[in-house]
Amino acid sequence: MTSRTGSLLPSGGRRGDADRGSAADPDRETARSASARPHGGLAERAFRLVTGGAAWLVLAILLAVAWSMASGGWLAFRTFGFGFITSTQWDVVNGQFGALVAIYGTLMTSAIALVIAVPVSIGIALFLTEIAPVWSRGPIAVAIELLAAVPSIIYGMWGLFVFAPFMAEHVEPWVNDHLGQAPVIGPLFNGPPIGIGTLTAGIVLGIMVIPFIASVAREVFNAVPAALRESAVALGATRWERLWHVTLPYTRSAIVGAIFLGLGRALGETMAVTFVLGNAHDLTASLLMPSNSIAAAIANEFTEADTELYRSALIALAFLLFFVTFIVLSLAKLLLARVERSLGRTN
Repeated sequence: MTSRTGSLLPSGGRRGDADRGSAADPDRETARSASARPHGGLAERAFRLVTGGAAWLVLAILLAVAWSMASGGWLAFRTFGFGFITSTQWDVVNGQFGALVAIYGTLMTSAIALVIAVPVSIGIALFLTEIAPVWSRGPIAVAIELLAAVPSIIYGMWGLFVFAPFMAEHVEPWVNDHLGQAPVIGPLFNGPPIGIGTLTAGIVLGIMVIPFIASVAREVFNAVPAALRESAVALGATRWERLWHVTLPYTRSAIVGAIFLGLGRALGETMAVTFVLGNAHDLTASLLMPSNSIAAAIANEFTEADTELYRSALIALAFLLFFVTFIVLSLAKLLLARVERSLGRTN
């Protein structure tokens, strides 16, 4: 018995060694297959190099664009210093340039666009995913996506020839009479009803941004698990409670990303704003008065820049637009990270 038992122990030990060897078999098989297929390892390294090169190429292009604009606008920055950002003067004849009016117009029109586009876009997305009949969701979604494909110059021409006269005849007179004398917000709505101006440009921008935010929001709302919705219904939640307490909290981070996507679209818009903003280098609090934006100033005046300082000032405006957009997108990324941490999610 002892000898038989002793004879069994080595076999058990050999069986354990075999089991441990079989546990390591996948790594050995991988190494063996890699050595047996030299072309496979070469293809893997080539794939890694190509994908990594594509990623680094994007970063290199971004840095090259920033460097080209910074170097092109260096003459204006060196000549005017920080006063280039804080000055409201834009005197081509005397060679005095300041970017504050264009920065203010860019930020103000983008803010008006978001105030209009965000609630409308989220409402459209909620309607298409939760309320609309099934047969109507497809056509409405296609129509919204087609709005995103309309060229910006079409929006600009529509804004100049159709929407601006409507604003001058029906909206701005009422706004000036009823809101222009208000204690706090009066300066924002006090001005002649000329149709073109910051308010009109902001509304046109908002109409342009709606399809982008609405499309992303609709896809995000469709991704909400059905189990969550059914659980809310089983607990007796109404449709509004289900939307407010289930759908919107679950998709909060993605909605914030969609909003900042629309903001980036509004910050860089050129042609539509050029048609209806008025292109006036005057800093005024009134939303009814003409103003200017960075993109509109560059589009209107770059072909007329006949001096090196003038051209450098326009390129410096482009660098400031790049910098503002970069800051906005960075803040969006930080906000998304904060929202995800508050929801207990990690990347």
